[in-house]
Amino acid sequence: MMRSLYTASTGMYAQQMNVDTLAHNMSNVTTTGFKRQRVEFQDLLYQNIRRPIANETVNEPAGLAVGLGVRPAVSYTLFSQGNMQETGNPLDVAINGLGFFRVEVPGYDDYLYTRDGSIKIDGEGRLVTGDGYYFVGVDELDPEAYDINIESNGMVTFKLPGEEEIQEAGQLELATFVNPAGLEKLGRNFYQVTVNSGDPMDWDPEEDQSISLMSGYVEASNVQIVEEMVNLITAQRAYEMNSKVIQSSDEMLQTATNLRR
Repeated sequence: MMRSLYTASTGMYAQQMNVDTLAHNMSNVTTTGFKRQRVEFQDLLYQNIRRPIANETVNEPAGLAVGLGVRPAVSYTLFSQGNMQETGNPLDVAINGLGFFRVEVPGYDDYLYTRDGSIKIDGEGRLVTGDGYYFVGVDELDPEAYDINIESNGMVTFKLPGEEEIQEAGQLELATFVNPAGLEKLGRNFYQVTVNSGDPMDWDPEEDQSISLMSGYVEASNVQIVEEMVNLITAQRAYEMNSKVIQSSDEMLQTATNLRR
């Protein structure tokens, strides 16, 4: 009877983790380039009360065992493509495919990576994130530059007053990973390379046609709010069921304690 109390408590903890993850997904439903997460669970160790027996005289195909609950195993990031939202801003760019922008962030030895293509221009003419961190691959723009455009291969072009020739400022550097779900999430839409993600591989637009950039668009979050609401209801019901198991086990334990009265 006491075993059921601890087992149900693991179920409540697991569903609390599930609800926390769902809340994080729904809170970022409007975050540019956000990728939803899903918690995966595993059953805990089984206590074998009687093992199955198979010998010359006895053949018991199944024994007697009881599980000890559940545990959250992994929080998996789903990198499915988000919807493209038109902004009308030529500096906004969305990645169509499994690529990441390289960003230079002070305090980190290596580049960080992001799916957020809401590009800004700072006072020095550099292309930066909303926090002022540099996108790698593009030089400083001329102060008189206008008609700035980002092509599908990441090339940044602009024009100068009195000149008809189109100028090139460089090409946005993108990278791909063998296992993007292994990237470490740092917040502020940034990811960091880990051993599990594998080393970054440079994107070559001429060889890899699976990735392209769309100027004037941003990639919306891939969170489906209706699906998240259904999952939230399911998690809430599972939490309630586990709490009911604890209440029932407590009542049974109280009844057993009062048998001598």
